[in-house]
Amino acid sequence: MFKQLALSIDDAKKIAAAGRVEAEKNGWKVVICIVDDGGHVMYLERMDGTQKASSVIAVEKGRTAIMFRRPSGAMEKAVAGGRIAVMSLPGATTVEGGIPIVVDGEFVGAVGVSGVQSHEDAQVAQAGINALAQA
Repeated sequence: MFKQLALSIDDAKKIAAAGRVEAEKNGWKVVICIVDDGGHVMYLERMDGTQKASSVIAVEKGRTAIMFRRPSGAMEKAVAGGRIAVMSLPGATTVEGGIPIVVDGEFVGAVGVSGVQSHEDAQVAQAGINALAQA
């Protein structure tokens, strides 16, 4: 019988809360999205004043991270390094800010963040993942 780890809604909320603390600490307005292992939205939070487009971008960063099993920033680096064909991959959002969530070696979901500079988005996403790891 196949068994698989999965994120709970409480996990998703814990990740988002920790990400929000990081964003607020830095005065950033962001959207934080947690997706499951299939790239489906589990939880999305848009802080007051965040640009509207970030709601879509955060989802797509998270989907990229889980579907390709790597941070969306890795895709951005590939493009910056001249591998522009990466931009044609279906579902690839080639901007930093999406990070997969790995628990006991299993990819269980991802966090996508949008609203500030992409490296700052990634900082918020990582803060959320760190909170889950400390639980």
